[in-house]
Amino acid sequence: MTPKHHTSHYDIRFRDLDIMGHVNNAVYATYLEQARIDYFNSLLNISLGDANTVIVHIEIDYIKSLKLGDTVDVSITPSSVGNSSLTLDYVLHSNSNKIATARTVQVLLDGDGIPTNIPDQWREKLI
Repeated sequence: MTPKHHTSHYDIRFRDLDIMGHVNNAVYATYLEQARIDYFNSLLNISLGDANTVIVHIEIDYIKSLKLGDTVDVSITPSSVGNSSLTLDYVLHSNSNKIATARTVQVLLDGDGIPTNIPDQWREKLI
């Protein structure tokens, strides 16, 4: 089976810029977060807040900078679905140029904050 892909599109906002006039490196994590919100809503039909996942690992490799007036497309593909963890891979593009790649690992928690199994219905939609 092919993993489910999702792409979100965002405009660069003035508040995203740093003093050098390009998007601050920390803002890329916000783009990833918003893309995860869209992904969970679109694919799993659940809000990210209701999903009760926490990020346990994040990595971002920066390739090119973004500037005001640019747009960014964030594509997500699940690369691994474990018992309680989910690894998502991201590719960020702007005007057909690869801007960055990233990876996050989320762990699903129960109501007491203990890692719990990813539901079978999620697993079926993710892979």
